[in-house]
Amino acid sequence: QVQLVESGGGLVQAGGSLRLSCAASGLTFGKNAMGWLRQAPGKERELVAAISSGDYIYYVDSVKGRFTISRDNAKNTVSLQMNSLKPEDTAVYYCAADFYVQNVMRGSGDYWGQGTQVTVSS
Repeated sequence: QVQLVESGGGLVQAGGSLRLSCAASGLTFGKNAMGWLRQAPGKERELVAAISSGDYIYYVDSVKGRFTISRDNAKNTVSLQMNSLKPEDTAVYYCAADFYVQNVMRGSGDYWGQGTQVTVSS
């Protein structure tokens, strides 16, 4: 049984930082693409960042230069370092996994975590 468990969300002031982590189990982690997606109230879910099994990395334009995605295949974890946070970054952040990075990027990954709330106050 595949499980993705996110941690690290919380409340932070604008300009602050948070680091999200996703611990994966039940899958061959190194062969899967991983990603972070978010959904704000009243908005559609959007891709934030994705990293393929070959370390191809994609960021949505709104987070480029502020967020960094990374993976540790030895620990079966993927992280999202979020700096210079803005109120518009407020959302539930989800970890996703799929063999194909395109599926993660499209929001149609096979596996999902339960989400972690990130709230940025102005």
